[in-house]
Amino acid sequence: MRVDLFDFDLPQDRIALRPVEPRDGARMLVAPSEGGVEDRIVRDLPSFLRQGDALVVNDTRVIHARLSGRRIRGELSAGVEATLIERLDASRWRALMRPAKKLAVGDEVLFTRHCEERSDEAIQSHDDAPGLLRCARNDGNDLIAHVDAKGEEGEITLRFDLFGAALDEAIEAAGDMPLPPYIAGKRPADARDESDYQTVFAREAGAVAAPTAGLHFTPELLAALRAKGVTVHRVTLHVGAGTFLPVKADDTDAHKMHEEFARIDAATAEALNAARAKGGRIVAVGTTALRTLESAAQPDGRLVPYAARTSIFITPGYKFRATDMLVTNFHLPKSTLFMLVSAFCGLERMKAAYAHAIANGYRFYSYGDASLLYRAGP
Repeated sequence: MRVDLFDFDLPQDRIALRPVEPRDGARMLVAPSEGGVEDRIVRDLPSFLRQGDALVVNDTRVIHARLSGRRIRGELSAGVEATLIERLDASRWRALMRPAKKLAVGDEVLFTRHCEERSDEAIQSHDDAPGLLRCARNDGNDLIAHVDAKGEEGEITLRFDLFGAALDEAIEAAGDMPLPPYIAGKRPADARDESDYQTVFAREAGAVAAPTAGLHFTPELLAALRAKGVTVHRVTLHVGAGTFLPVKADDTDAHKMHEEFARIDAATAEALNAARAKGGRIVAVGTTALRTLESAAQPDGRLVPYAARTSIFITPGYKFRATDMLVTNFHLPKSTLFMLVSAFCGLERMKAAYAHAIANGYRFYSYGDASLLYRAGP
């Protein structure tokens, strides 16, 4: 399909820079399988579900994936910034780095919150110069990496001097919360984001972006859902920075979807299969939970255990196998996520729903409002 079919006008002031308080007080646009739309709030979700329905949430936890430091080359150094986007093994990460052109394979990079710097006239006269500074190590507190490789798309592979859990702890200590670019470009991350950008389900560290539909849930809302007889089940998809990448192709067939690690265990798959067999509906909280479910679903809709990388790209024409309803935020024009919800509900229905949301002041994207979508019929 042509990518421009998924375009619409979105005023920049509709992109939320902070979430509402309390979380479940956000607005929720309900789009049933037939008819118009209804304006509600997230706290009303239990009234749209029934006993036996199964809510599926993503329990990934956002790590401090944004790092600042210095590239060290001999006596010289230069400031660099890195956003970790994919863990490759116990000690290596792929990262987006600025300025990537200043980095070469073999370079050492020091990431630290307390790097003492001093200007040096000899350094300032160097070819690479303006801004090159000398950087003093801080008694072993630096997080040290080496440039292992440079990719064709400008991605850098960093090999850290730490491994496994020790590396995870060091990244948390040295890094900052990686806010989406459309927020980070307007304000820096701060202490509020440490809690605002994590869901109540977060426990499996590995995401570099939040599964944002889950940000609306509170313990009180979960208690109300359980009192209604709705069960809550966890899956994991470690959201990658690719979720923010624009679709550059003119046709969806030419777009290469990013990969992310997803997991659903045997007990969860069995419980969801049983719920559906009894007439319950599977309600995905977020596009990441939906993509995990659809990656694990067999052609007949039966879910099986799954633990692998998925690059599932859902566009109109896709036959959904395991998801009946979807709670999700509002997505950007021409994004893969707007394509997904258009596949779930129908492109024209979604364009009409989004036009209603824009006209009625709904807030978009990560810290924005929510929608409750019913899957379109055959």
